[in-house]
Amino acid sequence: MNNTYRTIYKYGEDEIIINKSRFIGYAKPIELEQEALDFIEEIKSKHKDATHNVYAYVYGKDNNIQRFSDDGEPSGTAGIPVLEVIKKEDLRNVVVVVTRYFGGTKLGTGGLIRAYTKGAKIGLESGIIIEKVLHHKLKIRIDYTLYGMIENYLMTKGYLIDEIVYDDQVNIYVYVKYSEFNFFKKQIVDLTSDNVIIEYIDKEYIPMKDGKRLK
Repeated sequence: MNNTYRTIYKYGEDEIIINKSRFIGYAKPIELEQEALDFIEEIKSKHKDATHNVYAYVYGKDNNIQRFSDDGEPSGTAGIPVLEVIKKEDLRNVVVVVTRYFGGTKLGTGGLIRAYTKGAKIGLESGIIIEKVLHHKLKIRIDYTLYGMIENYLMTKGYLIDEIVYDDQVNIYVYVKYSEFNFFKKQIVDLTSDNVIIEYIDKEYIPMKDGKRLK
């Protein structure tokens, strides 16, 4: 299991004019390959009158599924450049469609490659490139006398507190990076002199940008 992988945060869309041709870059994160196929058909349907709807997508833990289409552009000038942008950014589970409306000026092989590369980049940038970081969700159960100290520690160290439930003790639900789990557990045990119950709840990939959690 990868503890961290790169993808995009949300649906993205942007456009650019290159030598009178209009290029619209679309990007979307996916959870299933079928979502990529559905998205491609959605864009094709939206732009039935476009000259080309070029696409590429990657899917799977190790990007073991990679597909692309030139959609009528000269071989190697459209789909592969879009796929290469995804791969160079080391993204997972992403689909990109670049729609072209021909403006009357031929771009040539090099021009097409540059144009579709740019179209893919602006679509992905609009979708916001992020990291998905694997976290453990834990429940920390402590006495009220320890609550202030533990809450202060969690907030000072930047841990992600999901919720706090109060009963005869305090139950703090917190997300901890998979890679930091053992260190975190030791710190909490030491701080509380082992007067704590730490319960594993679940694991989850959390979207992060520049080290901060995205909502």
